[in-house]
Amino acid sequence: MATQEERRAETRARLLDAAADLFARKGFHAVSAEAVADAAGRTTGALYDHFGGKEGLLLALVEVWMEQTIAELQPLLDELPTLDDRLNGLWSGVIRRDEASADAWVLLEFELWLHSVRDPELAAAGADRFAHARAGLAEGLERWAVEFDFELPGPSGDVAMQLIALVVGAAFQHRLDAAVVPQHLVVDGLRRLLGLAASSAVTPR
Repeated sequence: MATQEERRAETRARLLDAAADLFARKGFHAVSAEAVADAAGRTTGALYDHFGGKEGLLLALVEVWMEQTIAELQPLLDELPTLDDRLNGLWSGVIRRDEASADAWVLLEFELWLHSVRDPELAAAGADRFAHARAGLAEGLERWAVEFDFELPGPSGDVAMQLIALVVGAAFQHRLDAAVVPQHLVVDGLRRLLGLAASSAVTPR
């Protein structure tokens, strides 16, 4: 029999999953707290108990996105054997390989950004999320530069910002027309930002 803590954790997870799906498909403002609770099979009271309302749900989703994209992706990337494998993995991790999931997350990312620029609390959380992303990628880039014997074209934090900008921008374009954003073009763009020639594997020393 599940403990009270386990039941609360399950309720929280169900509400987050339902909110991510509904916010991505319909937009934050078009979805009520009642609709999220109903989709999760929980009461509106449970939603307010866990998150305080829709804004709290959106703020929690910011944290979930950071955990899933940064905490899970970085260790996996470091295990791949070539630099191009890692750049491919960076792109695949953002679009989630599974097209249905990728679609939902790209739309949710836009909803998060759109609402954050109008809400100071969410804006601060969003800025912090990107700061964590830049810091994590910057550390990875410094390790990769040593491992694959190349020199970063600028401070690692600056290069990380540029790589994230390319990947996020490419993901938005990919959502509208996947055919014009093939993976090899994204990887070539990432290589150019690293000061490397396009379409050429770099292996460790």
